[in-house]
Amino acid sequence: MSQAFQVEGMSCGHCQQVVTQAIHAVDPQAQVTVTLDNGHVDVVSPHAPDDFVLAIENAGYRARPVR
Repeated sequence: MSQAFQVEGMSCGHCQQVVTQAIHAVDPQAQVTVTLDNGHVDVVSPHAPDDFVLAIENAGYRARPVR
């Protein structure tokens, strides 16, 4: 299932790596695309969006699903 998130606070490659690692902590097989310019994160995974929001927020960023 393809999911999209808006993530606030990402500004560099390190941020991108932290968010990607947070998502992979939930689902190691997830396909993740992070766009720093607009804070958009696309995830392909069968896991619930709330699981990813919680993981991203635990990593120090604000996140919300985009519908």
